[in-house]
Amino acid sequence: MNDNYLPLAYLNAWEYCPRRFYLEYELGEMQDNEHIILGRHIHENINQEGTTQEGAILIHRQQWVWSERLKVSGIIDAVEERDHQLIPLEYKKGKMAQHLNDYFQVCAAALCLEERTGRDIAYGEIFYHANRRRQQVKFTSQLRQMTEQAISMATKTAKGKIPPPIDNAKKCQACSLMGICLPFEVKQLLREGV
Repeated sequence: MNDNYLPLAYLNAWEYCPRRFYLEYELGEMQDNEHIILGRHIHENINQEGTTQEGAILIHRQQWVWSERLKVSGIIDAVEERDHQLIPLEYKKGKMAQHLNDYFQVCAAALCLEERTGRDIAYGEIFYHANRRRQQVKFTSQLRQMTEQAISMATKTAKGKIPPPIDNAKKCQACSLMGICLPFEVKQLLREGV
């Protein structure tokens, strides 16, 4: 496997904000905030590699997956085997909603698993800690295509120039890299033509 494969977690970061992705992936900028720390704390209990059985469900935790075709790789929180199906599972700290960045991450993991196992995977699940519920994500042909396009665009972003800040003040204010990115200041400078 190649070290130049795009990590699945960075695909999530790219969809959230291409500028954040660039700062983290290309420039190595990392900064903790309450969201990062809480997410890390939630993952402490699930970050133990191994296989367990709960009733009829076989759970493989911390599974390394990769795709030679898509040039992506990473660790998925869990893969459950139930009713002869593989179900990729990601754990997220936030609230259940239509989070395309989370959908891309779990779909990309499924594409990796399909390539590795030769088995079709119809859906995955995301456990949202704030709701303490799972959300099913169906791997439609549209989501698969969008995920592959996102992988391609993230790879191009990594090889290009730093993207401008996004137009989403709420995301920017919740971002741990706000003090490094300086989105509001950069937008002001761009408006002034500097």
